Amino acid sequence: MEIESVHATPGYAGFFFDDQRAIKRGAGRDGFGYEGEPVTDGFDEIRQAGESLVVDLELADGTVVRGDCAAVQYSGAGGRDPLFRAGEYAPVVEGPVAAELVGRDATDFLENAAALEELRLDGDRLHTAIRYGVSQALLAAAAAARRTTRTDVLADALGTEPATEPIPVFGQSGDDRYVNAEKMLIKGVPVLPHALINSPEKLGDDGERLLEYLEWLADRARELGRDGYEPRFHVDVYGTIGERFGPPYDRTAVVDYFDALADAADPFALQIEGPMDEGGRAAQIEAMAELRDGLADAGVAVDVVADEWCNTLEDVRAFVDAEAADLVQIKTPDLGGLQRSARAVGYCEGTDARAYLGGTCNETATSARACAHVALATNAAQVLAKPGMGFDEGFMIVENEQRRTIARRNRTTGRTETEPTDVISHD
Repeated sequence: MEIESVHATPGYAGFFFDDQRAIKRGAGRDGFGYEGEPVTDGFDEIRQAGESLVVDLELADGTVVRGDCAAVQYSGAGGRDPLFRAGEYAPVVEGPVAAELVGRDATDFLENAAALEELRLDGDRLHTAIRYGVSQALLAAAAAARRTTRTDVLADALGTEPATEPIPVFGQSGDDRYVNAEKMLIKGVPVLPHALINSPEKLGDDGERLLEYLEWLADRARELGRDGYEPRFHVDVYGTIGERFGPPYDRTAVVDYFDALADAADPFALQIEGPMDEGGRAAQIEAMAELRDGLADAGVAVDVVADEWCNTLEDVRAFVDAEAADLVQIKTPDLGGLQRSARAVGYCEGTDARAYLGGTCNETATSARACAHVALATNAAQVLAKPGMGFDEGFMIVENEQRRTIARRNRTTGRTETEPTDVISHD
């Protein structure tokens, strides 16, 4: 079945674009906004409305499928593509992208997605957001044409065996890190709470505020969690630990602080994302590996998660090869096409690194559902609840898409296993 037309409509994303560099330099809050001037190219304000570009592909039988072009909250930082302006890129999708795709066989997902990756404008690759959103539509088109799930299209294309149970979902709290964490605990979320420790004041002058938060979180997990509930704590610190301590990261002061974090989280496992931001991939890998070795030598049970400077498929491979992280975040909008995220997950298989299929709060329900299929097709270690920072909506979208897909696959293949546990009852 052929692709007959491609259309693009500017829309909203699930959160906001934030100038990370300005925030890390201490920009003050002004209600929900920030005071001061932006410092990253493309930003008019430190915080501005997130944008998406809705892509519709129409197939020969009249079926219309969709993907959403979206970019990360902290666009333009850590080596990522610049700020994504949907209105500027709509003509690109309806022009050169449409010219490349119209007439192609919709069932050939990998071939179509590869053609999109290879497309150049004035010698440059398409913005990652375009490749991301259009690949979602291409995956949906292949599934519709083949009358199967997007999980099965990806698994067949990449030679993987899909998961038969939902991949653990990682909830993100935003700045409402107390109330939203309690919501997660009541719902039995497997990985939580993100916590958004993105400024020095949230960490504390000596890191004490993060310690206090983890102690509170461990207490509330025991109080609110059901019997047998053993979540993993995952906190993103946006390089603030590195700013507080500085290198070398295997020295006693740093290792002792991580040991204190582990004690605060006890008895729950702890993952710290983005402990430092060294301003480039090579330096970041060296620093992460140094920290990981120091923690291992001291027997400190805290996993470190790569985020900054780990944006592309090539970046993921570099972090994994250097054994610089226990988990690597595969930041889906930054990798471009969904097939690249799937291959990044696959690259972690058989290594010391686990694959965290992430992304950003600044996506859409459409892109979140597409990523749920990537997680199932590749058996990722965990998958981000998105979009938005309210937690409940993103968790519902990602978890339900997984459960719906597994139930459909069970019906299709005649599987008799028990379907995933009910949303409310965890006993």
